[in-house]
Amino acid sequence: MWGDKETQFFYDLSPDRILDAVDAHGFRTTGRCLALNSMENRVHEVEIESPFCPTENPTRSDYFAITKFYRPGRWTQEQILEEHKFLKDLEESEVPIIAPIERAGKTLFKCAETDLLYAIFPKKGGRNPDELDTDQLERLGRLLARLHSVGKQHLAQHRLKLGPASYGQQNLDFILAGKHIPAYLESNYKDLVKILLDRITPMFKNVINQRIHGDCHWGNLIWDEQQFTFIDFDDMVSGPPVQDIWLLLPGRDDETKKKRDIFLNAYETFFHFENSSLKLIEPLRALRFIHFSAWIAKRWEDPAFKLAFPHFGSDHYWNEQILDIRDQLANIEAPY
Repeated sequence: MWGDKETQFFYDLSPDRILDAVDAHGFRTTGRCLALNSMENRVHEVEIESPFCPTENPTRSDYFAITKFYRPGRWTQEQILEEHKFLKDLEESEVPIIAPIERAGKTLFKCAETDLLYAIFPKKGGRNPDELDTDQLERLGRLLARLHSVGKQHLAQHRLKLGPASYGQQNLDFILAGKHIPAYLESNYKDLVKILLDRITPMFKNVINQRIHGDCHWGNLIWDEQQFTFIDFDDMVSGPPVQDIWLLLPGRDDETKKKRDIFLNAYETFFHFENSSLKLIEPLRALRFIHFSAWIAKRWEDPAFKLAFPHFGSDHYWNEQILDIRDQLANIEAPY
């Protein structure tokens, strides 16, 4: 809400407050502060005078810290700390990720005077990968298997459980309550989503959920010519591992299926994959459509969202959503 003091500080977060937050943990900032592309949180690259981690041959990236100020009201402290716990577990198992710094046993801090929660991360050089060759597919398959193997070791009791209830019904309820759909399309969308949820809910029965990345698309993966690194675990959930797999290989064509076979063959050298979970790919894709619309609706008072999604709420937007749900109902019936 705009009237909430903490949220107002989040919208108006200034470079001075960001630099002070980094300096408070023993770094000396140079004054350079660059906003990075992030719709959900406020993420900035901050230049520091000395290398982030002492090393004999520091790279350019070593002279930067990445700050992440969490959007108020989205996650509780317990939920954020479960994200950090997962990252720490992965780091200890030498899975390439970027974990937050720790000071006095803490990885989550409060910004002075505003109570905004934030964390500080080292910067990792690299780029989002292009088309993957066989060797890279196999590397990525083994790497994600290691990530899932670590994810299974502990529970995330406070994070969302990915499924028809959380990503489907609860999001539908929020969209309807906010009156975001044109009146003449509302019942059409509502009825289609309910048909979808009735169809897919039994498919999630007895599915084994565990800690997963949750938003494992190529934009959250960087390649430095030597290895892949997973980044941005903000959407970490307790869910089926196939969620991370289909987001990395989202196509339906024969070429994607060939790549998926290569990927899964390598994956199974480190972690068992339940082949029957492939039938969840299209239901999970459908839930992502609903979840995305609800995500925009929940952030609609943020001016950045009105600029980024100017057609949200229009007839065209919701007609497209209705067509997408209809297509998904057909795809769910197709063999996987």
